[in-house]
Amino acid sequence: MTTNEAVIPVELPSGTTRVSAEFETPAGAWAFAAVAHGAGAGLRHPFLLGFATGLAREGVATARFNFPYVEQGRRMPGPAAHAIATWRAVDAAMRERAAGAPVFALGKSYGGRMASMAAAEGAIAPAGLVYLGYPLHPPGRPDKPRVEHLPGVVPPQLFVEGTNDPFIDPHEQLEAAVASCRVAEIAWVVGGGHSFEVKGRKRAAADIGAALAADVASWMRGIVG
Repeated sequence: MTTNEAVIPVELPSGTTRVSAEFETPAGAWAFAAVAHGAGAGLRHPFLLGFATGLAREGVATARFNFPYVEQGRRMPGPAAHAIATWRAVDAAMRERAAGAPVFALGKSYGGRMASMAAAEGAIAPAGLVYLGYPLHPPGRPDKPRVEHLPGVVPPQLFVEGTNDPFIDPHEQLEAAVASCRVAEIAWVVGGGHSFEVKGRKRAAADIGAALAADVASWMRGIVG
């Protein structure tokens, strides 16, 4: 497997900025996946590192990347338009490396939601999208759903969700949102919280991320055919 660091230019309304990315490419990769971090993390979060390593074992090349606010040392996400522009730039960079292989868009929480918005706007057109803990609403605020754009997403979508995740309580609200999509399904992680931690079972974040990779890669294979 080869690992390369890169800097990807992103065109924002205020001008061009640059974000860091790390590409991991196993020999004979059959698919490529851009993997976005959650709101409070970055491209080197242990969960993402473990998940990317797990995907590499399944023959999937990955690119982990930062959103501009992380690159600039800020803790709070910037405008959604900045994240969508970043997804557009990263997707283009992945397609250059993929050389015709299928390209997927994956993201943890916020990163996945931004991918879904980018796809709904037509900024990216991946083979499929995978959301690792889609933040359907803020915890305890099911009256603030983030679902309006989901029916506009054309590629297949996989929602990987912990059954104890406060961002998707009640489950019926998520199930209704998924039912409104064109092609979408849920993969439940029994007992999992928002980061797929299971109460009473101590595991490192990297191991938790790695454990999700095989099932995600299997779904991706089903999309590729």
